[in-house]
Amino acid sequence: MILSLTLLALILLVALWLVLEPLRRGAPADPDAAERERLTGERDRLYAELAALEDESRRPDLERRAALTLRALDALPPAPPPATRSGQTRTLALAGLGAAALLTVAGALTFVPRWQLASLNAQEAQNVQATLALPQLRRRAEVSSDKAAYMAWGKAAFDSGHYDQALTAYGNALKLDPRQPEALRRLGILLLTRGEQTGQQVKPEDAQQAFLLIRTAAQLAPKEPESQLLLGFALARFGQDADALTALERYRTLDPRGRDADDLITAIRARQNDEDPGLRVYAANCASCHGPNGAGGAFGPSLRASTLTREALRSVIVNGKGAMPAYPNLNTGDLNALLDVLERWQKEGS
Repeated sequence: MILSLTLLALILLVALWLVLEPLRRGAPADPDAAERERLTGERDRLYAELAALEDESRRPDLERRAALTLRALDALPPAPPPATRSGQTRTLALAGLGAAALLTVAGALTFVPRWQLASLNAQEAQNVQATLALPQLRRRAEVSSDKAAYMAWGKAAFDSGHYDQALTAYGNALKLDPRQPEALRRLGILLLTRGEQTGQQVKPEDAQQAFLLIRTAAQLAPKEPESQLLLGFALARFGQDADALTALERYRTLDPRGRDADDLITAIRARQNDEDPGLRVYAANCASCHGPNGAGGAFGPSLRASTLTREALRSVIVNGKGAMPAYPNLNTGDLNALLDVLERWQKEGS
């Protein structure tokens, strides 16, 4: 890294020298100055003689000599610009170079970063800003040892994917105040998934400790969406799919626009459908109207709030009712499995 920066600096210095060297030298000397001056004097003398000529017999000879003198002048290379003009050009060039350098520096500190961030989505822009702020936030936290400074450093590190720094920052913040939900849940999830980052197996006792941190955070801040999201993720890691799904659905309720739980919810429901034939039947025939978990959908009411008996439910399913179609072709096993699910949901919803 240091070698690359050194080479880049050398290249920039050489390029700057190549640009400035011709300007520094000023106007070059005219090697034909003496001959040019002699020919110009000769031309002016011949023109003067022709203007004052009284003996017309000499005119052809004078005109021939004047023509030869002009031809000799034209054959000389163009004369360099005068020193005053060269100085003006050099001044303008240096002023333009300085203005360009000033604009580059000013742009790098003002509008150019904004233009770069404008091309990113909101999350990417936030991550870039967090990454750029990390060194300053880290120094501030290490110097002040302040809880808020550690939290700011931890948040920036976590959001930008610098998880080692986030572990350090959140750990120090919890030493100062052990009841900080954000630090607890984020430290817990980092410890729980550390094996995936390092390639080493997490010890069962360490995983259990990490889960306790996440659960404590959810108890301290149950209405914060991230608390429920990370709790659901942790529960799923421990095979507690039903509780995980409850937490993840609560996350969706708290943050209707959040999409971070979608893949995990789909995976959990797929596992449940494979394990529970009643859920499989429900997903195939009922979920589109009554919602994926029976809480109600666009066309059907909540089945969890239903007070129908098992026999009444069986009749509605087989014969239909109102806008609900009938399902007379369900075999006895599938029908009983579906009724078991509906009765279980009634108890959970009551």
